[in-house]
Amino acid sequence: MEAKKANIFSPNSPRENVNPDLDIERKNISFSIEHLTNILDGGAQNTKLRREVEAVLEADPEFSQENRYFQNQNERYESAIKKSVYLTQKMAKMGWIADSLEQNYCFKYLIDDLAFNIHIVFMKSILALGTDEQINKWIPLAKKIFIIGTYAQTELGHGSNLRGLETTATFDVATQEFILNTPTFSAMKWWPGDLGRTATHAVVFAQLYLKGRCYGMHPFIVQIRSLRDHSPGQGITLGDIGPKMGFENIDNGFLILKDVRVPRESMLAKFSQVLPDGQYKKQGSEKINYLTMIVVRVNMLRGSIVPSLMKACTIAIRYSVVRRQSELKPGDPEAKILDYQTQQQKLFPQLATTYAFHFICDYLQETFQRCYDQTQEGKFDLLPELHALAAGIKVIITDYCSAGVEVCRRACGGHGYSLLSGLPSIYMKVVPSCTYEGENTVLLLQTARFLIKCYGMAQMGQPLPSSVAYFSSVNFGKCQAREKNDFLNPDIYTDAYKHRALRFIRNVAMKLQQLVQAGKTQHEAWNQCTVQLARAAMAHSHYMVVQKFAEELRKHAKESATRRILKNLCDLFALHGIFSNAGDFMQDAYFSTEQIDRVTETYLDLLGVIRRDAVPLVDAFDFTDGCLNSALGSYDGHVYQRLYEWAKKSPTNHQDDRVFKTYLKPLFQNAVSKL
Repeated sequence: MEAKKANIFSPNSPRENVNPDLDIERKNISFSIEHLTNILDGGAQNTKLRREVEAVLEADPEFSQENRYFQNQNERYESAIKKSVYLTQKMAKMGWIADSLEQNYCFKYLIDDLAFNIHIVFMKSILALGTDEQINKWIPLAKKIFIIGTYAQTELGHGSNLRGLETTATFDVATQEFILNTPTFSAMKWWPGDLGRTATHAVVFAQLYLKGRCYGMHPFIVQIRSLRDHSPGQGITLGDIGPKMGFENIDNGFLILKDVRVPRESMLAKFSQVLPDGQYKKQGSEKINYLTMIVVRVNMLRGSIVPSLMKACTIAIRYSVVRRQSELKPGDPEAKILDYQTQQQKLFPQLATTYAFHFICDYLQETFQRCYDQTQEGKFDLLPELHALAAGIKVIITDYCSAGVEVCRRACGGHGYSLLSGLPSIYMKVVPSCTYEGENTVLLLQTARFLIKCYGMAQMGQPLPSSVAYFSSVNFGKCQAREKNDFLNPDIYTDAYKHRALRFIRNVAMKLQQLVQAGKTQHEAWNQCTVQLARAAMAHSHYMVVQKFAEELRKHAKESATRRILKNLCDLFALHGIFSNAGDFMQDAYFSTEQIDRVTETYLDLLGVIRRDAVPLVDAFDFTDGCLNSALGSYDGHVYQRLYEWAKKSPTNHQDDRVFKTYLKPLFQNAVSKL
C-alpha cells in the first residue's frame, strides 16, 4: 500500500520554481529522456519499479541523508547499522524479498549509508562455493541477519596475489577438525569490511595442509564472535583498522587466528572436499575460487562505480549551467561556464564515458551469467576468459571513473571542494576501487597473461575465445578515413582501437619471445615486459568498451532520436580516446598527422553537438535529489540558496563559545583598551 501512495513519477518531472538558467536547458529536448532512462534501466517496467522503491525510501525519514556530511566516523557507522537493520524490517513489511530487483534498488539508492556490505559477499561465496547442505544451513540464517558474515581474504602482507596468502588450515584426522592459524605478522587478515566491529562469522581463505602437503587456497566458515555477547572466540583477536580515506560507514577490520579449530564441514566443499581419512577430493577447476571475486567485481561496477561517475556528471553539468563567470563576448552578461569549450572538454568526455561503461557492464553481466550457469553444471571452460575480461574491465572502469569524478569536482571550482557539493564523498568512494577487489596493475597483468596465451593460440591457428577472436585478423594496413565525417563511422574508429590493441599485444609477445631466445628465463622475460603488457591489456579493454558501445547502436536502429544521441556519445567517447592517446595510433603510421588533425577537429565539433543535450542526458540518469545529496546538483538548480541553508545546519554553527573563552578572549583583551 505504501508504494501506491508514494509519488512514482520521474524525480526529474517538470516542476515549478526551477532556476531559469537550468529550466531553459530542458526546453525543446531533441530526444525522449524517459525512453533513454528505460534503456539504462533495462526496460520501462524496471524504471517504474525502481521509482516505486525510491519513492518509499525517500518518504521514510529513517533513510534521510540530511546530516551525513556533518557526522564523524562513529556516527556514520552507527547510522549505517541502524539503517541496515531498519531496511531489513522495511523490506519484510513491503514484501520485498532477498535477491529481488526491489532489494537491488534499495542497495543502489542507500549504498553510501548502509552496513553489512560484505555480508552480501559472504552469502555469495557460500552460494557459489558451498554444497547444498552448507547452503541450506548458512544462507537462511544470513538472509534473516541472525548471523552477520564477512569475507576474510586479504592479508596485511598480501592482497591481490592470492597464491601468496599465508593463513593456514591444517586438518587433524583425529578430531575431524581444521586448525586455522595466521603464522606470521603479515598473515593477519586486514581490510575486510564488517569485520572490525560487526561480523559474527567469516569466510576465511587459507592454505589447506593435509599430511604436510599444501593443496592451495580454500575457503572456511569460521565463527569469530559470540552470538550471546559478541565477544571474540577462543584464539581469535580482531578489531577495527582505524580511519581511512572515505567509507566511514564501513568497519574494515583485522583478524588474527591462533589454533582456531573448526569442524571438517566448515570447509566450503562444492568443488573440493577433505574426506574423513584426510584424503583430498577435487572436482572442477582450481580457478573456481576466483568466482566470488568476479561476482563482486561485476556487482560493484554496475551498482556503485559507474553510478558514481553518473552522479558526478549530473552535479557538475547542472551546476555548470547555473554558474556564470566572465564574458564570452565583451559587453554581454556573464556566460554559463558550460558554454566555454574548455568546460565542455572537461565534462562531456566523462558523460560519454558513463554511457560507454553502462553498456560494457551489461555485456560483462551477460558473460558472467553464462559462465556461472555453466559452472553449476560442472563446466569451467569459460572461467579463464571471464576472469581476464572482468579483470580488464574492472581496471579501465575504476581508473577512468576515479579520474573522471575528480575532473568533475575540479570543474565545479571552489564549491566542488565543499562536502556539501557531494563530489568529495563520491571521489573518496570511487578512488579506493582502483585497489580493492584486485589492485589494478596486478589485474592488468592477469588479463595480459590470458591475452599472450591466446595470441600464441592464434599463431597456431587454434580456436579463440570470442573476446579475443580479433587476434586472427589479417593486417589492417592504414586507416582509410579521409574526410572529417569518415571518423564518425563506428567501423572506422572500432578498427583503429582493434589495430592498436593487436599491435601492442603482438609487439610485447615478440619481445617476450626474443628475451627467452636470448637466454632469459620466462619469469625474467615477463618482468622486463610488464609495462608493455599492462599497456596491451588496457588497450584491449579500451577496444572492448568501444566495440560494445558501437554494437549497442545497432539495437536502436529504428529509434532515430535515441540512436542519434547514443551515437553522438559513442563517437565522442571513441574520438576522445584517440585525441588523448594520439601517439598510440600513429606509432606505425596507422593514422597520419593529417588524420589526427581531422580526428581533433571532429572531436571538438562533437563538444558543441553534445552541448544542447547535456542537461537532458544527465536527467536521464533519473537521480532523485535525495540520492544525489548535493547542494550543487539538485534538479531545481537553486545552488547558492541550498549551499547557505545547508551550511547553517552545521553543528559548528551551534556550538558553545568555549574556544573563544579559553583561547581567543585573552588575546582580544589586550586590544580592548587600545581601540
